[in-house]
Amino acid sequence: MRVLFAGTPEIALPSLLKLNEDHDVVGVLTNPDKCCGRGQEIACCPVKLEADDLGIKVLQPEKLDEAFIEEVKLLKPDILAVVAFGKIFKKNFLDIFPEGALNVHPSLLPKFRGASPIPSALLNGDSETGITIQRLALKMDSGNILKQEPYVYKGDETCETLTTYFAHRGAELLSETITQIENGDIAERIQDEAEATYCSYINKKDGLINWNDSAEYIERKLRAFTPWPGIYTFYGKKKLNIIDAGIFPETGITQSNSCENGKVIGIDKNNGILIQTGKGILAVKRLQLQSKKALNWKDFLNGVKDFNETVLGGE
Repeated sequence: MRVLFAGTPEIALPSLLKLNEDHDVVGVLTNPDKCCGRGQEIACCPVKLEADDLGIKVLQPEKLDEAFIEEVKLLKPDILAVVAFGKIFKKNFLDIFPEGALNVHPSLLPKFRGASPIPSALLNGDSETGITIQRLALKMDSGNILKQEPYVYKGDETCETLTTYFAHRGAELLSETITQIENGDIAERIQDEAEATYCSYINKKDGLINWNDSAEYIERKLRAFTPWPGIYTFYGKKKLNIIDAGIFPETGITQSNSCENGKVIGIDKNNGILIQTGKGILAVKRLQLQSKKALNWKDFLNGVKDFNETVLGGE
């Protein structure tokens, strides 16, 4: 089947490579080059670089206008495959493709429609998430579901590790789906709008720790926001990044109801620095003070002598 592929960042590369291996990728649609850095050097996105290496025609329109649509029609694509392209397609563009348009979405739709499904699912504390291959629709992430595969959490996943896994597994499912469409043996089902939930873009400020939250939630937030934007608090007026932490089992520790949330209440030689939360104790193993390098908890305490009994927080 003749495929037009649309994608931009590195996570789209496994899908591009898999589709090029299994199908006929007649063109790659990606975002225009940008000027980056102090020298304003032109930077090409990962998908463009890979497409150039593969010898596939690259399309980088500023606008998806009529002239661009006519250019795409000349390629005679059967289907559009989208992975992290980052732009909304209008009906006049989607109508080009006789077999429609597909999208890889890293959640079990209709849950977590939107821009941040992987960290949002981690934050939510669900027992599972998954990958959905859906039809592209004019309303965001609302198209018919063609294929879904659940993923049961093991408990140590981060946004980074899940993104890598979903990028590769999603590529396989996308290619399988296109093959099924080509063979005429695909089944579709409509999403249940009553079950739809949404997630929005994440920004740096979302990483601020609220010590009134539970240790369990803060630990999930750390994994959800790794590698970006990370989680942080304040030690006095200095920003303090928490890089590695876990839930302390509290063996031998009596939690005081009067202890202020965010207070450094001691250390544990196996688990690190112990911090009181709204429910439970967070054990911090690796952290980074503003303008300093990241350190394990022992080295950090060697340089910050008055850290114990400190109450962290602020913004």
